Amino acid sequence: MRIYDCLEKTPGFRAGTAVAVGNFDGLHLGHRKIIHSLVRTARKRGLSSLILTFSPHPEKVLGKRRVQLIQTLAQRLDGFRNLRVSSVMVLPFDDRLSRLTAEDFAAELLAGRLKTREVVVGENFRFGRDRQGDVCLLYRLGERFGFRVTAVAPVKVDGQTVSSSLVRSRLREGSMEDACLLLGSPYEIEGVVVRDRSLGRTLGFPTANLSTSNEILPPGVFITRAVLGRASYPSLTNIGHRPTFGAHGLSVECHILSFRRKLYDRCLRIRFLKRIRDEVAFRSAEELRLRILADIKEARAYFERCS
Repeated sequence: MRIYDCLEKTPGFRAGTAVAVGNFDGLHLGHRKIIHSLVRTARKRGLSSLILTFSPHPEKVLGKRRVQLIQTLAQRLDGFRNLRVSSVMVLPFDDRLSRLTAEDFAAELLAGRLKTREVVVGENFRFGRDRQGDVCLLYRLGERFGFRVTAVAPVKVDGQTVSSSLVRSRLREGSMEDACLLLGSPYEIEGVVVRDRSLGRTLGFPTANLSTSNEILPPGVFITRAVLGRASYPSLTNIGHRPTFGAHGLSVECHILSFRRKLYDRCLRIRFLKRIRDEVAFRSAEELRLRILADIKEARAYFERCS
C-alpha cells in the first residue's frame, strides 16, 4: 500500500482511481463496508483503489466541537492495509481545504488530481465548505466531471446505525463488548512501555506502563490481550489514577498473566475484551492486592471459557 501526504507527490494515476472519501475514524463496520465496496469496484474496473482521508480530523481544525479520535493515524493506516487498499492520500486538513466548495472539491481533487472514475461513499456523506455537498450533489457532479458514484447504505447492529459517535459513546461507557460488535474487532490502543513507580511490582503483580497517543482511554479494570509483535498474551489492564497510592495523572498499566520479561521501550498493543469493574480507592495496599488476585482469577476463567 502506497501512502501520500500531499497531492503533488501522487504518481498521476494514469489508469484512473476508485476513491473512498472520509475520516474513517475507528474503521467500524460501516467503514469496512464502504472500503470492501471500493476494493471490489476498483478490481472490477481495473482501477487503483484509493482512500482520501484527512489529518488532523476536520473537527479539530474547525473547532465546532471537541472530538476524541478512536484510532491514531498509524492504526487507521494499518487497517486500510489489512483491507487491501492500494493507496491512501492523507490530505492535511487546513483552512484552505476547509474553504473549498463542493464543486471545487469534485473538480480539482477528484476529477483533476486523482483522476477519479469511481467514488464510493456512505449515504450520509457530506463534503465541501460548511458541509454544503451531499450525495445527490455528488451524483450530479459525477455526471459533469466523469466519475460514477456508489452510495453505500449504513450498517445496523441491534437496530442502531453504526457510526463513529456511537462507538465513542460505547467506549466512554466502558462497554467493550458492544464496541467490539460495532468495530468488528476489539478496541485497541498502542504505545511504548515506559518506566514508572513500579507500584504493581511491589504488590507482586508487575505491570507494563504504557505511554500512548490514543485519545480514548476508558477508566476501569479490563480483561485484555497484550500484543507483542505477532504474539498475544492474556492480560489485565487498569486505566486510572491509582487512588490507593495517592497518585496523580492518568496511567495505563497492563499485567500480563504468567509473564515476567521486562518490556521497557518496547511497543505494546492492548486489546480490550471485557470491563470488570471501576477503579476504586482501597483502604490499604493489602486490600488492593487481594482485589487484584480476584481480578486475575476472573480473567483466567474468562480465557478458559474462550479457549
